[in-house]
Amino acid sequence: MNKISAKYAKFENILAVFFVAFLALFPLVTKICQSVFNVIILNNENVMVNLVFVFSCIAGAITWREDRHISLASLTDLFPEKVTKVILQIRAGAVPAILCAMFFSSFSNFFQIFTWNQTVWGIPLRLIFAFLPLAYLTMLIRACCAKNYRIASIIGLVIGLFISMGPISGILYYTFGLDNLNFMYAISNGWNTFAQVAFVPLIILFILLAIMGVPLFVALAGIAYIAFSQGGGYVEVMSQEAYSVLTDSSIAAIPLFTIMGYLLSQGSAGRRLVDIFKSLFGWFRGGTVIAAVVVTTFFTMFTGASGVTILALGSLLTILLAGSGYKADDAHSLITSSGALGLLFPPSVAIIMYGTTNYFAIDVFDLFKGAIIPGFILAVATIIYGITKDKNIDRPKFSLNAIWVAFKGSIWELLLPILIIVTYFTGIFTIMQTAAFALVYTYILETFIRKDFTVKESLKVIAESIPITGGVLMILASARGLSYFLIDANVPYMLSEFITSFVHSKYLFLLLLNIFLIFVGCLMDIYSAILIVSPLIIPIADSFGLSQVHIGVVFLMNMQLGFLTPPVGMDLFISTYAFDKPLMKVVKGVLPYLAIQAVVLLFVTYIPWFTSIIP
Repeated sequence: MNKISAKYAKFENILAVFFVAFLALFPLVTKICQSVFNVIILNNENVMVNLVFVFSCIAGAITWREDRHISLASLTDLFPEKVTKVILQIRAGAVPAILCAMFFSSFSNFFQIFTWNQTVWGIPLRLIFAFLPLAYLTMLIRACCAKNYRIASIIGLVIGLFISMGPISGILYYTFGLDNLNFMYAISNGWNTFAQVAFVPLIILFILLAIMGVPLFVALAGIAYIAFSQGGGYVEVMSQEAYSVLTDSSIAAIPLFTIMGYLLSQGSAGRRLVDIFKSLFGWFRGGTVIAAVVVTTFFTMFTGASGVTILALGSLLTILLAGSGYKADDAHSLITSSGALGLLFPPSVAIIMYGTTNYFAIDVFDLFKGAIIPGFILAVATIIYGITKDKNIDRPKFSLNAIWVAFKGSIWELLLPILIIVTYFTGIFTIMQTAAFALVYTYILETFIRKDFTVKESLKVIAESIPITGGVLMILASARGLSYFLIDANVPYMLSEFITSFVHSKYLFLLLLNIFLIFVGCLMDIYSAILIVSPLIIPIADSFGLSQVHIGVVFLMNMQLGFLTPPVGMDLFISTYAFDKPLMKVVKGVLPYLAIQAVVLLFVTYIPWFTSIIP
């Protein structure tokens, strides 16, 4: 990285951390002003969500810089070296092509989506929206500057310019008043016609590109761009939908919860929680298994990313389990299999996203309640099987003193989930205020109470967490455009009509739904699946008279299982990396847990009572 790039990277980090600090403090300040001083800050929520949008764009650019965007790149390891080289060249060309198209389509929409008179606190919304094309441009420049694939990148850039003639002509019209661009119009119409004729092959191509390791948000954007092109060329809708989803108040909570979880995972919270649960349960058979599952579940609840939990706590929990006589291979299998359980407990990012995406059919609050018992059953089933692997007979004796010492050492960490659940479920805080409170609480705890970091170190940790949030948010932005197209094209209704004409039993539908969703879960990341697939199944479930909370829980459980499903379950690859083990060995160890969790899924699928126990 040259000096200019390094300075720009430092500027990006400082800007992102500044936005994190503002996003964490602003909701709490407005709450205090309103509740304590009876002072209402006008338009505060609108300000908040627009700042989240700006942060999302900055985070997306940082994630690209750090090469951390979610992809299926691990699959390239399965190919011979010569094939891999060809794949990398194709990737190097495809990525600039789509980023170029996304830049020009969003830049064209810059002139259309808002007028200069539309402001929030005096800031034109048009300027706020400008961060989206700026983010795409930053990623495009970085993609084209890759030294090893310059020729492929240039070819991709030329293709991107070719397919962007529609938006480019719009930009020239809005900036210079040019409206006699017949040559550009002809190219644009030619591309739209080609996209219509070659629609299926082009979609298959982008699915293959995703399998080849192209970042998933780029692959989704490419598919959406093709879909809108063949439908008339209204590609600007994609950036409009990206703005819409990234300024949703529930989505705004995602980066705060994720950063909070990362702070906890990098500090001493993991060790402290292990100590308390080990002292509580370590004296009897399977006690450390319970401790390990509870800790992994706890962290994934907040990070929203089971991979982060496995990477951050894998070594620590392996030491805990191995120290209690657990075999290392069994420990790795248990940690991998329990990594995604937290997705079913509040304040799970996945639940927030599902409820937000399908707000017309389900309430986030109801989904939180519906998922608790199924999540608990999954965790207990995982623990029970894990206990069968615990053959150790040499265990520490039960000690109230040890429990008390560990409890005193972890009291602040134990209070965190309690405070989050109480403040949110009692209505004291909104989901955004809850996320802000949780992040501020965690920052004070880790920096000033535990002193795991100095202030400078804590800011560095927050900066390191930005790529995790950026990856999720950019997938949201891309997937929302595709989701809009599917709904606008009436695909959910057509799919519902097609399925109900062949499937007349809701029990058969539920079985087929599980098979389909597990397949989706192991091929698609959970956030893309929520945005694209969940709106498709909701009307079908409605036609069978099924509860939307029940269907939502079944959907999320399938996605959780998808992380463990061979051959491409994401947690399998992460575990391979974290524990330095061959993929097939990881798969072999995980299969029994996968089977047990699948059985639990079937119980929950066919006994909807589990999702309605909590009124």
